[in-house]
Amino acid sequence: MSGAAEPSASSAPPDYPQVMGHPRPLWMLFMTEFWERFAFYGIRWALTLYIVAQFHAGSGTGQTPANQVYGAYLALVYAAAIFGGYVADRVIGYQRSILLGAVIMAAGLFLIALPNEEVFKLGLATIIAGNGLFKPNISTMVGKLYSVGDERRDSGFTLFYMGINLGAMVSPLLTGLLAEKVFGTDAVPAYKVVFITSGIGMLFSLVWFWIGRGQLKGVGRPPEGGENRSRVLYTAIGAVASIPVIYFLLNLGANTLQWVLMVMFVALAVLLLVEGIRNGPRQRDMVIAMLIIFAFNVLFWCFFEQAGSSFNFLAQEIVNRDFGGWIFPVGWFQSINSIAIIVLAPIMAWLWVRMGPYNPSIPRKFGLGLIFNGLAFLLLMFALSALVSAGKIPFWTLFAVYWIQSIGELCLSPIGLSMVTKLAPVRLVGFGMGGWFLSTGIGNNLSGIFASHVSGETGMTIQSAYGGYTFGFWALVIPGVLLFVIAPLIQKLMHGVK
Repeated sequence: MSGAAEPSASSAPPDYPQVMGHPRPLWMLFMTEFWERFAFYGIRWALTLYIVAQFHAGSGTGQTPANQVYGAYLALVYAAAIFGGYVADRVIGYQRSILLGAVIMAAGLFLIALPNEEVFKLGLATIIAGNGLFKPNISTMVGKLYSVGDERRDSGFTLFYMGINLGAMVSPLLTGLLAEKVFGTDAVPAYKVVFITSGIGMLFSLVWFWIGRGQLKGVGRPPEGGENRSRVLYTAIGAVASIPVIYFLLNLGANTLQWVLMVMFVALAVLLLVEGIRNGPRQRDMVIAMLIIFAFNVLFWCFFEQAGSSFNFLAQEIVNRDFGGWIFPVGWFQSINSIAIIVLAPIMAWLWVRMGPYNPSIPRKFGLGLIFNGLAFLLLMFALSALVSAGKIPFWTLFAVYWIQSIGELCLSPIGLSMVTKLAPVRLVGFGMGGWFLSTGIGNNLSGIFASHVSGETGMTIQSAYGGYTFGFWALVIPGVLLFVIAPLIQKLMHGVK
């Protein structure tokens, strides 16, 4: 049992029917997230490649700006979660935030299909505004299905994480097939089809949650006094008004944006600390522990998120994808991580429960996540220094990198979602979830900056990739070992939360 205080009777979850050992609404949220992730990951593999092909005439000099736009886009996706979490906590509730966010995201996905650079960035800004309302709140809803002391929480979040990865697995396979084999070719993919297909997936997510939300039995409804539907209209107007601001931030440049994100993070940390102090020393310590974990989370995602940036160019330029005349599509590499998660998630969910009192603490799981991520870069270092043949590295090396990273991801990401629901002040759980995503966003913006160095000024080479990935290895393994060592100190701040 967790050492955290149990919720009061008024805040305890309803008595849900159980399906496969978990509350029935978990599976509705599972499929809602499946379709949202289908949309999100459907465009992920194509963005940097599209930017280079459409707006830089295919030149390798376009890789650096493409990487930086991609990193900034992901950073703002996660930073927007702060505001989405606050709106759900205080203004319109979680259910209405999810529905409104789904509508706005779908609009943005259809916008980016238009072949104009400014409209493309405006579409990205629209996706960001919608995702900020959607993403933190559906994760928070999962936490609300369980009491604080329910030992199934980590297992439930891991199963929910499988829904994320099922969508992320299917979408690159389908959109890659449509873009490179049906409506386009390997040399000239039909990226427009990728974006339209993703928009349709987002509409499925919207409809699924609209139909299934009755299962929640009122959980996630507007806060007391906030039932007036005019609040939804005002929130929608605010979200639309934010799109030009987000567009401006996208155009700031990755380095300037990094300062903006850091200021946001400091402000968020202060607000959470003030709320923690107001609730007493125990809650204060728990918030401090959470913020320390957030800092290590930045490092993890800085290097993990190479999948949509430098790993794309690595796959396109340096990995041998030729199987007897049939070329493995670049986009299909994006599904490898998801397949690994789907295979490994139930094993690790079972493992955490099976280990009982020997289950590693949250900080040690995070340390393991960093270390496994670092080992993936060690493999790339080996491949780029010892396995190069005719300017290419073997296919299996990048394939294996995604599997190794997936082990690290399962040690960290689903556990992080669960951690926030346990450590954040009760009144600001959605805001705390926004903090989790902001730390991820800071890491993602850094990932674009890092990827631009890996690509160099004229495009990725074996030498530039080797130098960049060597730095990535050391930048992950050293902090990972440090976190593993200091884990007992952080665990003490968590006051028994596991």
